[in-house]
Amino acid sequence: MRVLVVTAVPAERDAVARAVAGTPRVRAVPGAELHRAGPFDVVAGGAGPAAAAAATAFALASAPAPPTADEPYGLVVSAGIGGGFAPAAPVGSLVVADGIVAADLGAETPDGFVPVTALGFGRDRFVPPAPLVREVAEATGAVPGQVLTVSTVTGSAARTAALLAAHPGAVAEAMEGFGVAEAAGRLGVPVLELRAVSNAVGPRDRDAWRIGEALAALTGAFGKLVPVVEGWTHDRLDRHRAPHRD
Repeated sequence: MRVLVVTAVPAERDAVARAVAGTPRVRAVPGAELHRAGPFDVVAGGAGPAAAAAATAFALASAPAPPTADEPYGLVVSAGIGGGFAPAAPVGSLVVADGIVAADLGAETPDGFVPVTALGFGRDRFVPPAPLVREVAEATGAVPGQVLTVSTVTGSAARTAALLAAHPGAVAEAMEGFGVAEAAGRLGVPVLELRAVSNAVGPRDRDAWRIGEALAALTGAFGKLVPVVEGWTHDRLDRHRAPHRD
């Protein structure tokens, strides 16, 4: 099964591609380069949910059509580094999303934040296939939980507390997962999010970030992911796909 992996930046893309021996094959897709490494086609789509959604949609639409030798993508993975909520996801650990949540999509009111679903339209989360999440967690040691998509990286204790109060199951935050899921969902392709924790969510302290350590953990995780995705088929994913939750 072929897997499309969408990262934000080239350093994350290259960390994923290094999980598979050999030099990746590169081909152009609109606005980006797609690097093929084993079962993974990896694209650096840009930071934030809008760029991630656009890159995912273009990559899926640009996939070779039958009767070429390529099979269609069976899974899309949002991957990269992110912030972890202590103590569930310390720096250097891995997280896998059992829910991909748009944490700041909605409206501010005098009574606080209201998610877009409470406004009566849209969606604010996607649910990856639960058995796949379990297998990825077992294979990589990743902590399962909600991964929050935010457009502004959290930089204060007050915002951290507010996010955890609204999403007590959250283990990490990043900026692309919901955008990737939105594009994949519209084409009926299941989605997963896998992150390596580079920093703690909270007051911003760049000196405490461990980006190199997180990128190395990401490479290790995708090396362990190869046999997992090879054990899944399109039919198996379809049987276990969960509907989105508004």
